[in-house]
Amino acid sequence: MNDEIQYYSVGALLYCPANRDGVADSVVSQRFGTRYSLAFCLEDTIPDVQVREAEEKLKKTLEEIGQAAGQRTFYMPKIFVRVRNAEQILRLMESFGTARELVTGFILPKFALENADGYIRAMTRANGSANRRVYMMPIYESSSMIDLRSRYEILYGLKERLDQVEELVLNIRVGGNDLCHMFGLRRRCDESIHGISPIAGIFSDIITAYGMDYVVSGPVWEYYSGAGWDTGLRRELAEDRLSGFIGKTVIHPKQIELVNEAYRVSKQDFEDARAILGWDGKAPSLVHGSTGGERMNEYKTHRNWARRTLLLARAYGVAGDEP
Repeated sequence: MNDEIQYYSVGALLYCPANRDGVADSVVSQRFGTRYSLAFCLEDTIPDVQVREAEEKLKKTLEEIGQAAGQRTFYMPKIFVRVRNAEQILRLMESFGTARELVTGFILPKFALENADGYIRAMTRANGSANRRVYMMPIYESSSMIDLRSRYEILYGLKERLDQVEELVLNIRVGGNDLCHMFGLRRRCDESIHGISPIAGIFSDIITAYGMDYVVSGPVWEYYSGAGWDTGLRRELAEDRLSGFIGKTVIHPKQIELVNEAYRVSKQDFEDARAILGWDGKAPSLVHGSTGGERMNEYKTHRNWARRTLLLARAYGVAGDEP
């Protein structure tokens, strides 16, 4: 299980088109808050004929954020770029100049056996020319995931490739809407994606293949207004967390705090996790009642849960404490 805090700290990942005006001002003025990550999309949200223009806009946005950071203090989110292909990664790293220092990593859409090697080579080269680690976040949303006859082979084939550069893989991400699209399905705001059986099956297989070694982030929630959007998001976040997902892709600033709220650790879990990890492994008994006397804690059975719980507490805080 990955036990470094940076892999848990992406949190609420706010998506925006790379050519949107005013994003630098919003970051500098902290309009989006102080507990989020930011993804600039150069893929699905940008028309094919406007890609180069969007790249230039993104470069300018990064430069504006960097210039402001040299003049005042504000929350600097982790910044990611969702690219279209591997070649774009290297072109952007070169064109960004010093502004590339603001880029935490790249999001790799429709990650599949056909493009995985190219993406990994590009990320390895990008890291060779950088002064610090540049991360990747592959998205599992390709239509190749649908066929049950080959899904396991694909998932583990991709994992074998990623395992060679495991330290560069910040999160595994899942493309809920893309997968739903293939079946012609869409959840309402009072429904959870985990209730869509074929999609839930794909998610379960991804968590099974990757969840013991990588942090896997939850799918995008597309509702941000109207009756019940927040209740629906809270419900899906609870199901995300129960299923093993950590963090979530969001598309509106109103969603950010709900994600942060959902992943805060309860005081009971926090105290039990500390007790479990503070246990003397040579004690005559490795089972004991919880700190509040409500449940059983077992050192050998709950140790991995406890480690993850304390990492979540560091990344999101403990419920009831000041953030």
